[in-house]
Amino acid sequence: MTDQRLQKVIKELEWEEPTPVQEQVIPLARAGSDLMAQAQTGTGKTGAFAIPIIERLHPSKRIQCLVLTPTRELAIQVAGDLSDMGKYCNVRVVPIYGGQSINVQTDKIRHGVEIVVGTPGRLMDLMRRGELSFEDVRFLVLDEADRMLDMGFIDDIE
Repeated sequence: MTDQRLQKVIKELEWEEPTPVQEQVIPLARAGSDLMAQAQTGTGKTGAFAIPIIERLHPSKRIQCLVLTPTRELAIQVAGDLSDMGKYCNVRVVPIYGGQSINVQTDKIRHGVEIVVGTPGRLMDLMRRGELSFEDVRFLVLDEADRMLDMGFIDDIE
């Protein structure tokens, strides 16, 4: 059963029925299974991983979820979707990517977030600077992992 706060968001987003990927993924993710899903763009993959993760986050201002994306455009989109879905659950999300001031990003991290969505290069940069800690991360999502591998991010992902 979905948390009432998430039900409110789902209603606001006008999601009538779960998509096939959501029907298959959400119960497995809620059960704590590691999983891999593949579906076409626009089929609700973000909702499929976001709903069970948001349900299990604790407002703590500590990074509990890391979502890796291959591009800044996808990082911005996924961070926006996660912010929308978590707005009644006190979930703070920050997108981390090159092309934006690193100081803006580090300020947001220092103020506390539960979810970081970012590209491998910028995440590695912030890790090297000691600005990013993953010691409290309980959830890891590799969004479009095949594309990240095609782009040569294998070493960064490892």
